[in-house]
Amino acid sequence: MISAARRAEVIDALRRGTVPQAGLDLFAVGMDRFERAIDEELDSVTAGRAVFKAVRGEYGAGKTFFARWLAERAKRRGMAAAEIQVSETETPLHKLETVYRRLVEQLATAAYPPSALREVVDAWFYTLEEDILAEGTVAAEDTAELAKHVDQLMERRLADVAKTTPVFAAALRAYRKATLNGDQATAQSLIAWIGGQPNVAASAKRAAGVKGDLDHFAALGFLQGLLTVLRDSGHPGLLVVLDEIETLQRVRSDVRDKGLNALRQLADDIDSGRFPGLYLLITGTPAFYDGPQGVARLTPLAQRLATDFGTDQRFDSPRAVQVRLTGFDLSKLAQLGQVIRNVYASGTGAEERIAATVDDAYVEALAQAVAGELGGQVGVAPRVFLRKLVADVLDRVAEFEDFDPRQHYKLTLSATDLTDTERNAAGLPIPLPAQPRTADDVDLDL
Repeated sequence: MISAARRAEVIDALRRGTVPQAGLDLFAVGMDRFERAIDEELDSVTAGRAVFKAVRGEYGAGKTFFARWLAERAKRRGMAAAEIQVSETETPLHKLETVYRRLVEQLATAAYPPSALREVVDAWFYTLEEDILAEGTVAAEDTAELAKHVDQLMERRLADVAKTTPVFAAALRAYRKATLNGDQATAQSLIAWIGGQPNVAASAKRAAGVKGDLDHFAALGFLQGLLTVLRDSGHPGLLVVLDEIETLQRVRSDVRDKGLNALRQLADDIDSGRFPGLYLLITGTPAFYDGPQGVARLTPLAQRLATDFGTDQRFDSPRAVQVRLTGFDLSKLAQLGQVIRNVYASGTGAEERIAATVDDAYVEALAQAVAGELGGQVGVAPRVFLRKLVADVLDRVAEFEDFDPRQHYKLTLSATDLTDTERNAAGLPIPLPAQPRTADDVDLDL
């Protein structure tokens, strides 16, 4: 039976019209065809290999859902995960130092929410201490000798990283020293610097013997170091999701080419074995993979992602480097709604009344109505459908015993509640921002 906390997290997210961060296995409709291949890939990653995977699908096909569903499966294996929204201004793909910083900010494990970097690093040093004590050559009471041996073991574990990025090990060493000395301000600053944060106090960087901020060339070395720390602290792999990568199509051509080349570099480094334990997943629209402003602009990258989708989608291989999501049809949409209804009803004490009032036939009718309001585009409907089902119907049925959605509820869609894609499907105008009425109403970027 689903726990109350897990149920609340899922239902609250759907009520807001967002994809839940957890509990996605509860309503993973249509994901069964990917399970075996994905589990095999995750197993290979936890065994020390690396995977590069691309997911394609139109809006509403479930790309973000797929990524978070995959993250849940990864965390159940002890892996860490991070989801990064690629953005022209906030996270440009060609600036790998920014990508690494966002990765650390979103780093999460089954036990720790974002950002879990400090908890992971502390667990790593604890593991190193335990490994030293297990050798039986140092007593736990001899803190000075224990610290010396831990430093030596740390250097050995980070030897490969230190060849290209020695400052990563230097910052970790200084962090441990600051922690042992009770200097929490310096320790926190150094963790921030290891996480790629800019503008770290100069005093903290002097303590570690490092200069400046993380740059583009060191970012991949830091990622390599992070994978080592994760592995030694009990997390055998890291899933990194680069979501909405199709935004590259909307930037200047020189920036787009740099972003595509950064993606090609990541793919090549994964193939070369530089990042054992890394599962890199990118998501994008078919136009990004096939169109002239996307992957096709960089032939080496296009070759690495080449997948034949000329056959019937029933015969798509989930083991291919690129997989496609076909989205929902009305049958799947209704099935999803029925699953959510059951999750909502569980533990409420009104399971029978909710199931009788919002029966399968009504859920199917609501799915058809929402899709109809969106021009029959079922692939655009899941977010709106689930939000309407939870917030407009199930909440009222649970609150009011005499509420009957067939009599008391009429589906309406407001332009302000929809995304631009949903508005276009519904044929509704996109609301214009309020116009300033006086000179004092104009925002100036000073």
